[in-house]
Amino acid sequence: MSCPGKKAGAQPLGDEDGIVYSEYLHLEKLLTAQQMMSAKKNRIPAHDEHLFIITHQAYELWFKQILYELDSVRKLFSEKQGLDESKTLDVVRRLNRISMILKLLVDQITILETMTPLDFMEFRNYLSPASGFQSLQFRLIENKLGLKREQRVTFNQHYVEVFSRDKQAACRVEQSEMEPSLLQLVEAWLERTPGLETNGFDFCAKYRQAVHTMLKCHKEAAMAAESESQVEHLLADVEKRRLVFETVLCADTHQRLVQRGERRLSHKALQGAILINLYRNEPRFSQPYQLLANLMDIDALINKWRYSHCLLVQRIIGTTAMGTGGSSGYHYLRSTLSDRYKIFVDLFNLSSFLLPSSLVPPLNSFMKSKLSLLWLGPASKQLTAHAQNGDDNEDDDDDDSDVKDAECS
Repeated sequence: MSCPGKKAGAQPLGDEDGIVYSEYLHLEKLLTAQQMMSAKKNRIPAHDEHLFIITHQAYELWFKQILYELDSVRKLFSEKQGLDESKTLDVVRRLNRISMILKLLVDQITILETMTPLDFMEFRNYLSPASGFQSLQFRLIENKLGLKREQRVTFNQHYVEVFSRDKQAACRVEQSEMEPSLLQLVEAWLERTPGLETNGFDFCAKYRQAVHTMLKCHKEAAMAAESESQVEHLLADVEKRRLVFETVLCADTHQRLVQRGERRLSHKALQGAILINLYRNEPRFSQPYQLLANLMDIDALINKWRYSHCLLVQRIIGTTAMGTGGSSGYHYLRSTLSDRYKIFVDLFNLSSFLLPSSLVPPLNSFMKSKLSLLWLGPASKQLTAHAQNGDDNEDDDDDDSDVKDAECS
């Protein structure tokens, strides 16, 4: 006999064939994991220690989700034939999800700011030597994104040594350093950007010509200035811009910057990133452009989180107190805010190498068909064959003349 009001076929949660909400989420374990050290030491626990534990546990849960998304993205990039273009949207969505989580983690710091310095002092001594510096998951995130060991700021020991009491954790950190990072995988992907090939379009040669045309226009404008001092100032600015562009036009100059740690991507990968940015409105480049933008968002948000954390530490313990893990506290955190901790720093600097739209080399018919998402049938294959055999030179010559004849803006 069925119960009154029960729909036929409906199964109640918690029966032998189902599961209840608390069991599915393991809430008994999750909600009893807040063990306050101050409660063990004193009769009256420090009230704000509960907030401190909850906040950091929430951080670790979100770190786990970031790692889950990051590993899935790295797996898609690691396919034998490279990233399948049909999966690019999945990559964009997952990177965007990581960005959303990081925004939440930045905002979460404002909740900790409701704790006053005196509130924190009630339980801080019980934390030592525990420290956020010992967050295994955050170190894994940094390494899997592409932060290298030599880029890290050291305080009094190597960052792996803080896991000396947990050999398994130390092994995971070292393993993450040996695996291909997202930076390395993106670099290899950018090096395969359509249009970098010397046959068919040869973007690099066209880009070089466009840069020379632009600098020539700027030099002519500088020479036409009213006063001698203005001419001198403007010519110096043109020379400065020429040297900046030289770092991306000359592979050797670029490599020296890589060796000094000022660049992360290879010369070819950087050229690919420039190409994607200049032609971001082309159908085949729209998602790659979003992908690169998401990588910058992730980098920027991690840097923003570091900055907010640094200010929180200054507000709660000041600038002279050492961290509970033995670091210099505020001063160590402040030292991590430089560009050396930016993983995709080259993408932030791309704006230095972009061209005004009037000087962007026009696409020839071969390149237009290559960047189109439409299937053009046998004609497309025939066009590709012609271009690869050098039969598209007439279009190339027209494109070069368009760049040379572009008006100075």
